[in-house]
Amino acid sequence: MRKKIAIFIVAYNASSTIVKVLERIPSSVWETVEEVFIFDDASHDQTHLAAEQWKNFKGLSKLTVIRNPSNLGYGGNQKLGYEYAIKKGYDIVVLLHGDGQYAPEALPEILAPLVEGQAEAVFGSRMLKKGAARAGGMPLYKYIGNKILTKFENWATGAKLSEWHSGYRAYSMRGLSQIPFHLNTNDFHFDSEIIIQLLDRKFRITEVPIPTYYGDEICYVNGMKYAGNLFKVISQYKIHKIGWRSYPKFALEDGNYEIKRSPYSSHALVQKAVESNASVLDLGCEAEMAKGLISKGCKVTGVNLRELTVKGMERFIVHDLEQPLPLSENEKYDYIICADVLEHLRNASGLLVQAKQHLAPNGRIILSTGNVALWVIRLSLLLGKFDYGRRGILDETHVRLYTLKSFKALIGLYGFKILSIQGTAIPFELLFSRHAQSWWVKFITLIYAGFAKIWKRMFAFQFVVVAEIDSGVLKPEVIKLN
Repeated sequence: MRKKIAIFIVAYNASSTIVKVLERIPSSVWETVEEVFIFDDASHDQTHLAAEQWKNFKGLSKLTVIRNPSNLGYGGNQKLGYEYAIKKGYDIVVLLHGDGQYAPEALPEILAPLVEGQAEAVFGSRMLKKGAARAGGMPLYKYIGNKILTKFENWATGAKLSEWHSGYRAYSMRGLSQIPFHLNTNDFHFDSEIIIQLLDRKFRITEVPIPTYYGDEICYVNGMKYAGNLFKVISQYKIHKIGWRSYPKFALEDGNYEIKRSPYSSHALVQKAVESNASVLDLGCEAEMAKGLISKGCKVTGVNLRELTVKGMERFIVHDLEQPLPLSENEKYDYIICADVLEHLRNASGLLVQAKQHLAPNGRIILSTGNVALWVIRLSLLLGKFDYGRRGILDETHVRLYTLKSFKALIGLYGFKILSIQGTAIPFELLFSRHAQSWWVKFITLIYAGFAKIWKRMFAFQFVVVAEIDSGVLKPEVIKLN
């Protein structure tokens, strides 16, 4: 099926170059595309009039010229253009600059991977061919800055792009419509935010070499401000991924719970605390946890509101943990797991009472929760911030938050004697997910785990508690559920 293609030209004070750009678009491209549309971002010159006159002279019905009533900025102008393309039902849109810095002659090469379904985004790169950028007139300071920033962004995200800062791009509208680009900045680092969003969605990005051209066009980018904004955006993304603060523009998760694989994580410590070949009731069961327990020969009964299928599981029950457990009175388990569960429940005490009823003699309950007194959150409070996010300690689905003291008190109140408490490391493997197996990530995690062990209240990301029934407290049936 033939794909509907549009070319989107961003223009600002480009009256001297806009016609040349239009004339350089290959005739084969003009024949193929549905529309070429120009968004003149409230230029002070006659950019839109120059384009309109050329349109009328050529009699091109495919060319649309729109002048914004006010200046929206580089990013704001792109937002408007992409929304326009989505509403028009295009399959592919190419971003071209009206100042002539990017060669329209390269449009067939830019379009090819998208037309063939090989990518969701294609970037024209001036850095793919060694020496081409400098030969094309890129100033040395811009070349060095481009290289340094690209290397940093690749390191931070795990990408392997040759250039993050080319404005010559083409997108699949199916992919673009799935990311919240409308929440991005109106400034020049809009392009980098889109790359992060594409990478986070694991969309395919292809680069093609393009020629470099620097003429007498005016550059409106403040280099130092631009670099500072890029560092800020990368920091925001990392903070969002680990759950310290929420940034809606990066809230792209698909809803699947991401297990922490570090040996110092709550998931690893919970699995380690369960003996082999034991019977396990996993409340809030997730697939990876169940698989790990089954590999130890455990007989696992899982309970979760969302249906789950795991090979080798004894039984899975779809159930709301706010309601009484659908288990018979004589069902007893060697271990009951409540991993990252209690913070989601209004009736956490009720679940603890029921868990006690289904724990076998000499059985153990294993619980984990986030530490709301973590140093990062203390610092945020000092700065007047307490923002919920999509994951982490301040997950927006959490209805209860615990310190070490309050978590211990809750467990003790409902008839359990604590046998051990462990503090976990910050999940650096999620923070640097594309470098999770790197030696430096493992080293940082190891060092931090030492701090979490020494001073749990301050440095533990989560607490993992192993407890047993305390025979010296009231029987569970006389404790009133709240």
